[in-house]
Amino acid sequence: MERTKIRVTTTIAAEISKVWDYWTKPEHIVNWNFASNDWHCPAAENNPVTCGKFKYTMASKDGEMSFEFEGIYDEVIPQKKITYSLADGRQVTVTFKKEIRKTKVTETFDAEKMHSEEMQRTGWQAILDNFKQYAETT
Repeated sequence: MERTKIRVTTTIAAEISKVWDYWTKPEHIVNWNFASNDWHCPAAENNPVTCGKFKYTMASKDGEMSFEFEGIYDEVIPQKKITYSLADGRQVTVTFKKEIRKTKVTETFDAEKMHSEEMQRTGWQAILDNFKQYAETT
């Protein structure tokens, strides 16, 4: 059964090499990988190579909730494209497109069935917007 695909995108005022580093290095991931200010990413492990694994802890700041966001990379083309499989089997593709002094980042992911498509799109876009702000201001 084919899953619904959801796409989110942003354009970041930064060179592609910086965007790639901030997207893939754990010391940066912990600073942007959350959808709202009442959540954070207290831990991140990442091996961005084909067949490498990643694991990010997503947690509410009040300590009430947390979960692991994890998967395995299916394909990694540095500064161009990442595809990965989440632990629940859903697929995600992230593309990085170099523009003049900017980088366009697009994520396309399989929707899950627990939450509405709009809620998922809003949450993933919020994380991408946090990434944009972090990459442009640090």
